Amino acid sequence: MKSQSFVSLLFSGLILLSASVLPHGPSVPQSAVPYGDNPEAGQYAVINGVKLYYEIYGKGDPLILLHGNGGNIAAMKFQIEYFSKFYQVIAMDCRGRGKSELSQEPLTYMQMAQDAASLLDHLHVAPAYLIGRSDGGVIGLLMGIYFPEKMKKIAVFGANLWPGPTACYAHEAEKIHQDRTHAEEMIGKKDTTKNWVLIRQLNRLMEFQPHISTADLKKIKTPVLVMSADRDLIREEHTLFIYRHIPKANLCIFPGETHWITGTNPDLFNRTVMKFFSEPFKGDEIRK
Repeated sequence: MKSQSFVSLLFSGLILLSASVLPHGPSVPQSAVPYGDNPEAGQYAVINGVKLYYEIYGKGDPLILLHGNGGNIAAMKFQIEYFSKFYQVIAMDCRGRGKSELSQEPLTYMQMAQDAASLLDHLHVAPAYLIGRSDGGVIGLLMGIYFPEKMKKIAVFGANLWPGPTACYAHEAEKIHQDRTHAEEMIGKKDTTKNWVLIRQLNRLMEFQPHISTADLKKIKTPVLVMSADRDLIREEHTLFIYRHIPKANLCIFPGETHWITGTNPDLFNRTVMKFFSEPFKGDEIRK
């Protein structure tokens, strides 16, 4: 019964992979643009006491793009390439990643959500669309909860509400723990081969955060596209839980894809998000 209920939910509503999306296989755009290190598009701003780096591409309605835990602007180059044809894309290096500073304070998701909100204020462009992958997806949910006036629509992929093996698969939770403790060991040895302080912070972030409740999700009034893959690091039932508790949400679980779909199959990912952004929200009628 449980599996039948899950399947029926996937097909009852929300955002299914349309015929206009499914026939397209991976199409990796090639570009000479040095995303993440482009002096023509890059700028710095002091946001909440930290020097943050961002790049802007394209014209139109603003769209803020948020990368995952170990990534930076360059990791979302295929999304910049595609969405800058339709929107003004604001790609941001989160604290400690790319060219942005890492403050003395421990990293928190709320802190980075405040950074994204303040950057939109700095640029005078809110409300904006948002695409967040992995940790960027967590930040996207927090933007919907705490900064709803700054959001038009939100698309999140591979996000989680809490840490640990009930949200992600056990092997991933164990890897995060091992990477954090290894970084602490190397700091204790005064090893300088890597930035172990940053590595520890990034893994502590994932090991002990976030803490988003069901009540928090119910506060989100912005339409949200909740995405994952059936080979993702996040458990499918966790993604379904997120979708079920956001008042205006659509659901998409990509078949046969992984946590890295934004790079391995950007065509499928980008077209799915574009469909959600460009069409009126559908789904309210199923929850009445």
